Amino acid sequence: MTASRPRRAAVTGIGVVAPNGASTESFWKSTQEGISALGRVTREGCEHLPLRVAGEVRDFEPTAAVEERYLVQTDRFTHFALAATDLALEDARLGQADTGAAPYSVGVVTAAGSGGGEFGQRELQQLWGKGSRFVGPYQSIAWFYAASTGQVSIRRGFKGPCSVVASDEAGGLDALAHAARAVRRGTGVIVAGATEAPLAPYSMVCQLGYEELSTGDDPERAYRPFTREARGFVPAEGGAMFVVEEESAARERGARVRAVLAGHAATFTGAARWERSREGLAEAVRAALADAGCAPEEIDVVFADALGVPAADRAEALAIADVLGAHGRRVPVTAPKTGTGRGYCAAPVLDTAAAVLAMEHGLIPPTPHVFDVCHDLDLVTGRARPAELRTALVLSRGLMGSNSALVLRHGATGAS
Repeated sequence: MTASRPRRAAVTGIGVVAPNGASTESFWKSTQEGISALGRVTREGCEHLPLRVAGEVRDFEPTAAVEERYLVQTDRFTHFALAATDLALEDARLGQADTGAAPYSVGVVTAAGSGGGEFGQRELQQLWGKGSRFVGPYQSIAWFYAASTGQVSIRRGFKGPCSVVASDEAGGLDALAHAARAVRRGTGVIVAGATEAPLAPYSMVCQLGYEELSTGDDPERAYRPFTREARGFVPAEGGAMFVVEEESAARERGARVRAVLAGHAATFTGAARWERSREGLAEAVRAALADAGCAPEEIDVVFADALGVPAADRAEALAIADVLGAHGRRVPVTAPKTGTGRGYCAAPVLDTAAAVLAMEHGLIPPTPHVFDVCHDLDLVTGRARPAELRTALVLSRGLMGSNSALVLRHGATGAS
């Protein structure tokens, strides 16, 4: 009698709504070409704020993607999640007939940092300007960071394990890891990811206290990590959702296994202690590699956190070298988020989407706006670089001190 093969969590569907593309295809086209979507902030009520540059999602029409009854009770960040979920389920070829037959086998997990600031601001203005009778009943839920998990599950009838991860910006990767663990423990399918919409006036004012935030007014130079001009990060909205399911079951139903969530780990080093993040991030990488059964020299590409703060950039470069050794100085590193902005919890899931697509296409996307690297990294700049990619490492850190690392394997790897 042979032991059964351990359950493995596979990505079978990807849905993206990002500043550089309101679909997975358009996102990848812009990402691989190094096209930047950063621009001057155009949102009404933000003209006087010192935050000048951001990654706005401009080609997204909520009414075309979400039914009216859900629109009126949800914020923009949830609109992104609902639309991205539809794209991911379509990509995975999971329709209502498939998921509706076994609703308790499908769960949802999301991460969010900013929550529904635009919805909340509108309702508070009604409260202050007109009185409590003019505040809608959905104010109590639409702003909440767990709203997207709830609305995705309600709209789709998913009754499996549902949760929300609150672990700083690194929560995007942690949500995917949470999904992978649920699948390994027996859940059939988890819809997982993160979306953010932090560009309403109230939300933007809340961010002004971050010392790491760039207040540069030139989109070409506002966000340039790993350079001597690094002055902080540029915020962004959008995000990505994934369908995560058990690999062998996915293959049996004829689904395309796009990647395997092979390993993950997380640590905590405290807010604004960027020098300490070297040790914390390195430990997260070591543990993620161990979880994946992956040797350092197997990593073919690193998607960097790329905060854009000199101390943080240096700590990340050193952490990569600490764990990957001499290989760390040769392995290609990229940070495509410099072309879209750093969307808090959404940033690492967009990196994850890019990593899966990079492995599929054998192409490492470049790091827009960066050309004069001042750290010992093989940072991909200018043009995309062709490469055979079997294993990718995605890194993320949060402003409050969270560190997270995710190891992805090429989907074809699981067939062997």
